Amino acid sequence: MAELPPLPDDATVSVVVPARDSAATLTAAIDAVLRQVLRPDEIVIAVGPSDDDTWERAGTLAEQHPGLVRVVANPSGRTPDALNAAIGASSGQVVARVDAHAVIPPGYLATAVAMLRETGAANVGGRQVPTAAGGFARAVAAAMRSPAGTGGAAYRSGVTAGPVDTVYLGVFRREALQAVGGFDTAFTRNQDAELNLRLTRAGYTVWLEPSLAVRYQPRASVPALARQFFQYGRWRRRTAQQHSGSLRARQLAAPALVVGLSGALAVSLIRRDPRPLVLASTGYLGAVGAAGVHAAETPGEAPATALALVTMHLAWGVGFLLGPPRTR
Repeated sequence: MAELPPLPDDATVSVVVPARDSAATLTAAIDAVLRQVLRPDEIVIAVGPSDDDTWERAGTLAEQHPGLVRVVANPSGRTPDALNAAIGASSGQVVARVDAHAVIPPGYLATAVAMLRETGAANVGGRQVPTAAGGFARAVAAAMRSPAGTGGAAYRSGVTAGPVDTVYLGVFRREALQAVGGFDTAFTRNQDAELNLRLTRAGYTVWLEPSLAVRYQPRASVPALARQFFQYGRWRRRTAQQHSGSLRARQLAAPALVVGLSGALAVSLIRRDPRPLVLASTGYLGAVGAAGVHAAETPGEAPATALALVTMHLAWGVGFLLGPPRTR
């Protein structure tokens, strides 16, 4: 096990925020950081090329909080580049990642830093709590909270504190980040899980603290949800290729589903008999329909929740089977 030196009582804390096309949410995210019980020593926002006024919002925040909020450029617009740029421009002994669409609770930093000190972990993080007021996003939030949607991922459904594979966002010891080389810029998606994998394989501890619950705004349409989970699947395949033995059985469920349904379709076409496809699809839709009823917040939202689950399963499975793009 890799050991870190004790974290000083007066350890400095840097918050790093990747931002792109985030004008609608950036101010709320930074305001939540400013309301922390443990006030950070600096906030570094890495802004990528945006189609809205993210740059202007970030600049305004820096003007309103001189010496505390700074803005750096992220020309590529990619999340791992933004994170590395912000980390490189910061100096805190503790580095807390906060996304531009996340609203962290007031005790988030204080609890995370206390757990870093208590556990000796390299990274402490919490749960992603999908939340939406209405529309299809509300159904997606219910689907993402369901075991049928999360597959048992600790950062979405974990209730017990302890070592895990990965967490949502993350509050890091700088020494550990530097030891493993920071975020891998080859990973357009899944860069947080890949970093946590390298941390654990280097002998460090990644610690889940369930009380660190951070609200997350899900996608609000089927196409947007499908694109998101397609990318998740593609880049999880890249992680599996780069780090042998990192796949979990639950992560093979969606690709197996796509293979199974495709096989049933092929058999039906070859035999000119619809029954194999009908049997396979009916069984799956029956199971996911039941999951949608169980997960939905109201009976009327069950069909939309089931549709969200189907979209997540198929998009992730297809993305995983195709694998990541050949070029960045």
